[in-house]
Amino acid sequence: MSITVQNVSKSFGPQKALNNVSFSIQKGEIVGFLGPNGAGKSTMMRILTTYYKPDSGNAEVNGFDILKSETDVQKSIGYLPEHNPLYLEMYVKEYLSFNADVYHVSKNKVQEVIEQTGLGPEAHKKIGQLSKGYRQRVGLAAALLHNPEVLILDEPTTGLDPNQLIEIRKLIREIGKEKTILLSTHIMKEVEAVCDRVIIINKGKLVADKKLEELRTSEEQIIEVEFDFRVEEQLLMQLPNVSNVMNVGGFVYEISFNTSTDMRPAVFDFAHDNQLKTLQLSRKNKNLESLFTELTR
Repeated sequence: MSITVQNVSKSFGPQKALNNVSFSIQKGEIVGFLGPNGAGKSTMMRILTTYYKPDSGNAEVNGFDILKSETDVQKSIGYLPEHNPLYLEMYVKEYLSFNADVYHVSKNKVQEVIEQTGLGPEAHKKIGQLSKGYRQRVGLAAALLHNPEVLILDEPTTGLDPNQLIEIRKLIREIGKEKTILLSTHIMKEVEAVCDRVIIINKGKLVADKKLEELRTSEEQIIEVEFDFRVEEQLLMQLPNVSNVMNVGGFVYEISFNTSTDMRPAVFDFAHDNQLKTLQLSRKNKNLESLFTELTR
């Protein structure tokens, strides 16, 4: 395994940021790491990069123990933080050469990562002259310089325009063929476009660990229905094959079913039999966004 996390907990005063979290990631996987603000994502990434120590539990990165082999762990990781720290007055190639000296790697590697990340046309410019998309490429290039086995990317596409998004997604997929990538983001479409698997944490606890293919082929469905007055969830739980009922605001409900059969007729008939007036009724397949909402609401 490239990353193994075992029963990790971490508190800051009375606040429990992580509560007995365990997961593992194999080499070659691109895994989306999701959770609402304050869920513990950044804390976990800082533990994996040895910036924080866990209160209990442990983790390994590329076979190295984060508590016993900090330097080896750091050598195994390329990290792109959310707020990409760059020296804006330095030229692209100058900045990457500076980082190469820090990592004690050959200057030949600088040209290699420039080509790998598509920075060639911009390598002669100052970083401050670059677009947000190209600055993200510079950050990725710096993270790749020492040829790490694992990449940890924290919100790598924040603030990018649609064209830049496409370019960075393509780049991450290409890099993911050879590296293990843990990608934290709030953008569900980003995960669905790039990742093989998703890990969701909420209030410090792991609440889901699923392959994206499982979500796409899931037989689960959600019916969204609006009534003309408030209905008790327990009444709607009497529907056949129902797994969950959630009020999403006002008189609107999301009803989850464990079946591929279209349940809209059943909901309509149930409403009629119980003298409920339906104002709107629609079906949507179970997707990452609905799973995230269900688990973190």
